[in-house]
Amino acid sequence: MRKYLRLFVALFVCVGCEGKQDAAKGRSESQVAVDDHGQADGHDHDHSHGEGVDHSQAGHSHGQGPHGGVVVDWGGGKYHVEIVFDHAAKSATAYILGADERTPVPIDAATIEVTIKEPAVTLTLTAVSPSSDDAGTASEFTGSNESLSTVQDYAGAITGVVSGTPYTGEFKE
Repeated sequence: MRKYLRLFVALFVCVGCEGKQDAAKGRSESQVAVDDHGQADGHDHDHSHGEGVDHSQAGHSHGQGPHGGVVVDWGGGKYHVEIVFDHAAKSATAYILGADERTPVPIDAATIEVTIKEPAVTLTLTAVSPSSDDAGTASEFTGSNESLSTVQDYAGAITGVVSGTPYTGEFKE
């Protein structure tokens, strides 16, 4: 009897599974691909860097940038900013990156601003013009402040103006 009961339950579960459709793909759950993180294909975030990240989603994660800092979205994925804090040097460096979150993108700005919540600090980062950037543009900005010597995870915002358009992105280490 138990044998038939198990068979009935297994059959019922299988029939129920085949009826459910993955709306994005039009496939049954048993046909949905699973990625290397155990997530169903089409889940609501992306583990790649840049390509396919849903930038409309507040609080989506970008992971670590090419310089080891935290990556912030500017402009719905048009630009990204990686912020790196050096506590020993009491400095912060921001790198402007493209949609792929890896490639440096020079912008026509002399400064950008970093506002840290705790300790409450507003820091102006000045453009550093590497020889590979176009004249009058930079993809790297740096500044220092005594408060940055505190070893902790910072949270705040990075703001700047690119070609007359203001951009802001929030970060948390």
